[in-house]
Amino acid sequence: MDLIYTLEQTDYIAAQLVKQYASKSVWVFQAPMGAGKTTLIAAIGKALGIPQAMSSPTFSIMNEYEVQGKLIYHMDWYRLESEAEARQAGVEAAMEEADLSLVEWPEKAPNLVPEEALVLNIEILDPNHRRIFVSSLK
Repeated sequence: MDLIYTLEQTDYIAAQLVKQYASKSVWVFQAPMGAGKTTLIAAIGKALGIPQAMSSPTFSIMNEYEVQGKLIYHMDWYRLESEAEARQAGVEAAMEEADLSLVEWPEKAPNLVPEEALVLNIEILDPNHRRIFVSSLK
């Protein structure tokens, strides 16, 4: 899937992604700094019914949310130095227990990303437009 959207359409795009890919338990977001990964993830959270605003877990590595009995983790691996550090932070265990894991900067620990993960590549087209490519590792 390949979508071009404006920043004003982020909530709509997020709702469409949730509708289409609800069966996937790990979503990884690959994009340059400032592309809108956290903004899109917050919109996905809203589409899932998470009542509070989701913020980037850059320093805590992961934030936990629960909605309608489902456990959701928003992870930001940007500050991780190695896969060993990611394991120490508990990201593998969290992904296994969660109903949904949304991961920013998966390239920091690529071997921890499950083969069945949904991959969302966000490209900056201009200050107000993004292109998102949705694929799977498998």
